[in-house]
Amino acid sequence: MVDPAGDKLGTIDAIYLDDETGQPEWATVTSGLFTATSSFVPLAQAQAMGDSVQVPYDKDQVKDAPNMQADGQLSQDDEAELYRHYGLQYTESRSDSGLPAGPTGQDIDPRDRDGDGVHDDVQDTSVGRDTSGPTTDQAMTRSEEELRVGTETRERGRARLRKHVVTEQQQVTVPVRREELRVEREPIIDANLDAATSGPDISEEEHEITLHEEEVVVDKRAVAKERVRLDTETVTDERQVSEEVRKEQIEVDDQDQLGRQDQH
Repeated sequence: MVDPAGDKLGTIDAIYLDDETGQPEWATVTSGLFTATSSFVPLAQAQAMGDSVQVPYDKDQVKDAPNMQADGQLSQDDEAELYRHYGLQYTESRSDSGLPAGPTGQDIDPRDRDGDGVHDDVQDTSVGRDTSGPTTDQAMTRSEEELRVGTETRERGRARLRKHVVTEQQQVTVPVRREELRVEREPIIDANLDAATSGPDISEEEHEITLHEEEVVVDKRAVAKERVRLDTETVTDERQVSEEVRKEQIEVDDQDQLGRQDQH
């Protein structure tokens, strides 16, 4: 069931029919997961929307609906209270069980065929009288609650990539070369005699040489190293859910046997 905006109100568990017309009149809708709640929603203005049923009520109005026991039947008082909650007009056109109302405001007993308030001497083997509700057959239905556990996806958190610049000191050892002055002395021999005596015998002279050395030159350039991206992976954990459930038990109350015990 969805609201006018198409947002989910809950899951339809049961449809309640009008006892006179047999048309769908109410739906019980369960919402929530671990603390599931069931609410009655009128179907008078409902529309089919594919796999969903759309009603003109929002989630809060459905959630705050009067809590009625979903036991297969709504009394007139229950329906009147629900109609008031949803802003609908209610008319008492039938009794609690859907049978025509009697002259005293009580339902007509199916064993009173002429309406005179006295049980007719008619053996009815097809139906029995349920003292707690409407006319039923000779069997009693036993029901029990079952856990309906599922999962829903919610936002757990967010992660993002952010890049920023940091500065660090790096040391690199670089070999460098340099020229150093070395004085060489050689004796005068025949091989260098001409060069040694080519100038004046006595004079003042200067000789100059240039010394060289290597210097460290540092340059920087940006180099792409790796690509980093965000991705997700699904892991499965197991969690235990504990919730109370109710179930009906049927006991046999033998009135004839009780009468015999009283006599003894």
